[in-house]
Amino acid sequence: MKETSAGNHRRLLLIDDDPNLILLVKDYLEFRGYEVITAENGREALEVLEQEVPDMIICDVMMPEMDGYSLVSAIRSDPKTSWVPVLFLSAKGQSQDRVKGLNIGADVYMVKPFEPEELVAQVESSLKQASRLIQHKDAKGGDSTPKIQVPFDVELTPTELRVVQFVARGMANREIAEELNVSQRTIESHVSNMLGKTGLHNRTELARWAIENSMA
Repeated sequence: MKETSAGNHRRLLLIDDDPNLILLVKDYLEFRGYEVITAENGREALEVLEQEVPDMIICDVMMPEMDGYSLVSAIRSDPKTSWVPVLFLSAKGQSQDRVKGLNIGADVYMVKPFEPEELVAQVESSLKQASRLIQHKDAKGGDSTPKIQVPFDVELTPTELRVVQFVARGMANREIAEELNVSQRTIESHVSNMLGKTGLHNRTELARWAIENSMA
């Protein structure tokens, strides 16, 4: 009998060019109650996203046709999908790889091989976080959800404030760099500095903090 309580019929898009991993992860997530649709690469995933928007995207980084970085940049640049949580799966586990993945716009970065239970926990956490963000926007400033906690004395530079406003709008680092006429590496540095100042873990939390504090 399938465990149907965890997923609650949430729909996930799973993207990977390894058919064995697709089968294993799809079976496990479906066992936990999620509905899973699949794609073999970023280009195929974009075709899927033209037809429907999932509750979350789980994506390999290195793929033919279009890799995970290019896909996430496209996802974050489209208002229809910019809010969707993205979990990166990658064989690259170095610190710079994780930082690059998070700066590109992923919310979670997991290294292969991984424990299925950890994957499910990250999926559930990301879905709850996205749901809280949407509820907060719907509440239009109400106190229906707890606010993200950051040190009270956090001060952003004028440039960091502009960058976080763009992050809250769902823009990718590449787009922000073009908007501000600077390099993408400069934007990545600003995002990393703000994560360090605030103690937040990813762009989703940074965006929510900016929205909650009327910066965006």
